[in-house]
Amino acid sequence: MKGWFAVYYRELLILKRRFFRQAASMSVSPVLYIVAFGFGMGKDVTLHGRPYIEFLIPGLMAMTSMTQAFAIASEINIARFYWRIFEEFQAAPISHLAYVTGEVMAGLTRALLSCFIIIGLSFMIGVFLSYDVYFWVAMGLNALFFASLAVCFAMLVRSHADQMLLSNFIITPMGFLGGTFFPVERMPIWAQKLLSILPITHATSAMRIAAFGGRPEVWSYLLLLVLWIIAFGAAVRMVKKAMD
Repeated sequence: MKGWFAVYYRELLILKRRFFRQAASMSVSPVLYIVAFGFGMGKDVTLHGRPYIEFLIPGLMAMTSMTQAFAIASEINIARFYWRIFEEFQAAPISHLAYVTGEVMAGLTRALLSCFIIIGLSFMIGVFLSYDVYFWVAMGLNALFFASLAVCFAMLVRSHADQMLLSNFIITPMGFLGGTFFPVERMPIWAQKLLSILPITHATSAMRIAAFGGRPEVWSYLLLLVLWIIAFGAAVRMVKKAMD
């Protein structure tokens, strides 16, 4: 068994054991956003020529794939600070690269599961969008970047509370400001320029355009790919430093 798959398989077994609780937990926020913003605030509102609920669904999937991929950091920290599993990885013949790959793949799996749940919810309310290869590539790059970032941060923090602070200051603002609930073009120019550097803004835009049957800009994919490579490399470096 390859080293990365051993790490990934452990995360899969944990996910399998908690599957129904995890799936129910992943459903809560999307349901609330769909009811509050989609049916409440967004009733009779159209954006980009489509009902607001159709505008909202791809944004929700971008935001949820980001938060679920990043949530792998909490699992790593629990393994480090409470179960001492990380020390076992240190003693095992598993390379830093294999460890990061396994954890990032686990983050990608969680992101995929959360997206399938939202697709199921959207079907239940009669929203049918296009989920082609452009959509899934954008979602995958988004999840891979934030899962790699999660491994990075998990190696930097000194406690589980520190991890929560990072989520509150970085992930939550990006989730709300990255075009999930409103078009970024409606913001002031200075805000648009600021938001254009956020990876979630490009992921949301690419996923929404693809969901509407269009062809997203190549630039968004290239940016997400480059950011993922940088974050992945930094994660390997952080794991090496933590293990040493």
